[in-house]
Amino acid sequence: MKLKFLFSFLLASVALMVSAQEETETGLFEGSIPLEDTYIDGIVKRTLTEESMIIDYEPIREADIGWEKRIWRVIDTREKMNLPFKYPEKPFFDVIRELAQNGDIVVFKDEGFTEPMTIDEVEGTLNSIDTTTVFDYDTYEEKIEIVASEINAEDIKQYRIKEVWFFDEEASVLKSRILGITPLKDEYDNETLEFKYTLPLFHVYYPEARRHFAKYRVFNDFNDLPPMSWYDLFEQRFFASYIFKRSNSLDLRISDLYDNYENAGVDRLLESEKIKAELFNFEHDLWTY
Repeated sequence: MKLKFLFSFLLASVALMVSAQEETETGLFEGSIPLEDTYIDGIVKRTLTEESMIIDYEPIREADIGWEKRIWRVIDTREKMNLPFKYPEKPFFDVIRELAQNGDIVVFKDEGFTEPMTIDEVEGTLNSIDTTTVFDYDTYEEKIEIVASEINAEDIKQYRIKEVWFFDEEASVLKSRILGITPLKDEYDNETLEFKYTLPLFHVYYPEARRHFAKYRVFNDFNDLPPMSWYDLFEQRFFASYIFKRSNSLDLRISDLYDNYENAGVDRLLESEKIKAELFNFEHDLWTY
């Protein structure tokens, strides 16, 4: 009886060892630890950004808004402060494209947010089909081929921000809220390669998208640890920009006011800085010291 029990115990031990070895080699057994939890690219697994929650906007009555102005800004990703928008691992445009293609956010054709785009329309905007002529050296004939090209993050060098500045009479504070974000693509002539114009691809409604932006981490040049998200970046205004347009009776841009002469670019920049100073002085002049 003892020998039989010992023999059964040895068989069970060998079977257990073989099973454990197979499970270790394949890693395909129920209850195994996920690969990303075992091999961590860092000290600890970072989940603060993915698990972050944002606070809803505070309710504001229309009667409490004593003054309001629409401002359009341009963020140029080639500026040093805006380099995180071009971070190769996850540039900001890839974040917007992923959310739009998955249907997590609705993007619009107009910056008034009245004409939403379908997912198929978004795909058509992000992926274009062109024709090109190719010479076949076997038959010595020219053939026309269809080439599909996809817009990538490197093609997006600027973003337009639409925001509202308003004075809250209840809190006696000048506040601002971002309404929309528009990726801009530079268009060039196919033959001369000369710049033609800047094309807005679509318009993202920021009050909806900010909940999703809070789940994506932003690279920080000064410290790899802080869990800054794209929501934090926009809410804290951690970006450099210049004012492109201010609401006016003729709906003119600053470039329309200063155009077609040698120092037009300098005058546009000065006008942009002038509008920034007016926004600062508006709140400052409300107080008496």
